[in-house]
Amino acid sequence: MKTNVEMLYQFFTDNEARFSDETKRSYQLSINQFFSFLNLNYGEIKALHIRAWLSELGEQGLKQRSIHLKLAALKSFYRYCLEENQIKKNPTLHVPSPKIEDSLPYYLDNRQLAELKEHVKQNVRERALVEMLYTTGVRISEVLNIRLEDIKWDTKQIWIRKGKGNKERFVLFTTECVERVNEYLSKREVESKFLFTNPKGGPLSRVYIEQIFREYSQALDFRVTPHTLRHTFAAHLAEKEMPQSYIQELLGHVNINTTRIYTRLSEKARKKQYDQYQI
Repeated sequence: MKTNVEMLYQFFTDNEARFSDETKRSYQLSINQFFSFLNLNYGEIKALHIRAWLSELGEQGLKQRSIHLKLAALKSFYRYCLEENQIKKNPTLHVPSPKIEDSLPYYLDNRQLAELKEHVKQNVRERALVEMLYTTGVRISEVLNIRLEDIKWDTKQIWIRKGKGNKERFVLFTTECVERVNEYLSKREVESKFLFTNPKGGPLSRVYIEQIFREYSQALDFRVTPHTLRHTFAAHLAEKEMPQSYIQELLGHVNINTTRIYTRLSEKARKKQYDQYQI
């Protein structure tokens, strides 16, 4: 029987074309965490081991949505093992996924968004980054891979080469975004094919971006992440009554049901506005 390392290498190699970078990163983290918890070979795992791990995650205070995603990674791995005849039974088969509360996505209101922009205005790169994330609604993994040649300045479009599920799409950006990006590029001292670059000319690291957003959250006293800006982008468009199909296309959602939650956000915003006028 192969070792865990060997089987995981085969799993990710065979699924390289199917998994996005973000999916691969998430699955690796979750599955490695599982095997670190048990210290058993993948072929020895039983349902009771998986339930014990899920219980431990719950006791650590992990949210149901996060536990659901971790179990999904394990289920994908074991389906593959079964298909490859590496195991006789799938231990995840009778482990139910935790129910996820139908909660609305967290996003910034206009005041919070203005405070964020004001907070980063002295750093041209970070100001451009915030504007790009909010204006386009791209994922953090997508913004890291934007190259200068992907930007169509005349039509204000950006080609997202490799989105989630390796799907390509075009996103739009605004005149203000053009101004912020051009200001950053005019002061950039390093040559690079990437839009947002580190001092050596490579793309900015995900770790770095997540770190600066944690600093924003501490300084502003409200939570903000790159994905918060993606939710904010979609929510604000929904509030302006942009058709769901347009928002779906811009976000790169395969299923429009994923996009419909933003319609509920717009309904909530309208109700809040109504209540204010009725006071």
